[in-house]
Amino acid sequence: MADLLILLAPSANRVYASEANRLVAAELKVMFGAHDHPSIQPVTLAGIEYLALKMDTLDERIMSALGRLSGFYAAFQRSEDRLLPIEVGTPDLFDDDLVTIPKYPGKTNEQFTRLLINVTLASMRRSSGGPISILDPMCGRGTTLSTAMMLGCNAAGVEVDAKAVEAYASYLRTYWRRKRLKHTLEVSPVRREGKVIGKRLEAEVIPGSREQRLALTVFSGDTRQSAALFGKRSFDALVADAPYGVVHGSRTDVRPVGGRRDRSVVGLISEALPVWALQLRSGGALGLSWNTIGLRRERLLDLVVAAGLEPLDFGPYLDFEHRVDSSIRRDIVVAIKP
Repeated sequence: MADLLILLAPSANRVYASEANRLVAAELKVMFGAHDHPSIQPVTLAGIEYLALKMDTLDERIMSALGRLSGFYAAFQRSEDRLLPIEVGTPDLFDDDLVTIPKYPGKTNEQFTRLLINVTLASMRRSSGGPISILDPMCGRGTTLSTAMMLGCNAAGVEVDAKAVEAYASYLRTYWRRKRLKHTLEVSPVRREGKVIGKRLEAEVIPGSREQRLALTVFSGDTRQSAALFGKRSFDALVADAPYGVVHGSRTDVRPVGGRRDRSVVGLISEALPVWALQLRSGGALGLSWNTIGLRRERLLDLVVAAGLEPLDFGPYLDFEHRVDSSIRRDIVVAIKP
C-alpha cells in the first residue's frame, strides 16, 4: 500500500487558497475515475497541509494525473516518520509564465482554470487520434486557451470584445518571440457580405525543442454565433468560465422570442448552450463554471439537458462550489454529448 502526500502550490488568491485542498481533492477523484478512486483526505503535519492518498501502487495513470494537477507543488511517500520526495513529471509544453504574466480585471485564477480543463478532459468518453481540441466560446484574453496549449491541446475561442482578441494576439507574439519559439501569428478581418464584422486570430507554435505543432484560432464575435463562425469544425471539449453577472451581466444583451431585452447571464447561457452543443463531437465533454448567485444549479442542469447533453451530477462533480467574493459563488457543471 502506497501512502502519498501531495503538497499544493500557494495561491496568490487568499480566498481560493483556503478552499484549494477540497477542490483539488474533487479534481483528483474525477481524474482517477469518479466512480473508482483511492482515498483522498486532507492532513496536517507539523503545521503544513497536505492531501493524503492511499493506493495499492503508484502506476502510470496516477503519476500522469499528479503531473497535470492544478496547484501541484510536490509529492512525498510517507514511510514511518519520514517523507521521501517523489519525482513527478509534468506534461506542460510551455513555462507557467505563459498564463501568470497577464494581469487584467476579471482574470480567472490560473489554478482554477487548469482544474476546470482537467475535470472536463477527464470526463470525455471519446479518444482523440491527435492533440485534443478545446473550444472556449467566451475566452476573454485567453487564460483558458493558453492553459489548453500548455497541456498540449489545440485551442479555439470566441470573444465578443475585439480589443481583447487584439491584446491576446499582441501578448502571444511578444511572449513567443521572447522565448524564441517557432511560430506564425496573424490577425485578419472577418467579412460577411462585404462588411467587416470582426477579427480572426490564427496562430501556430512549436513549443520548445519538440516538433509537436499546436494550432490556435480565435474569432471576435457573439458566442451565440460560435457555430456559424467555425462552420463545420467540431471539438473534443468545450470549456467556458461564464460571466458572473456582476461586471459582465450589465453588458449582456439577449433578445428572446418575445422581443424584450434580457441583460441577464441566464439569458445568454440559455441561448448559447444549444449552439455549443452542436460544436461538440460525440463523446466530447462540456465544462462550464458559473456564479450560482443568480442561476441555481438545478436551473442550469435543466438548460444543459434541453441542449441535448448528459450532465454528470454525482460524487465529486458536486464538490466544486466555492466562494470567490461576497457576490460570487462559483461552481462547475460537466456534461457529455451522447
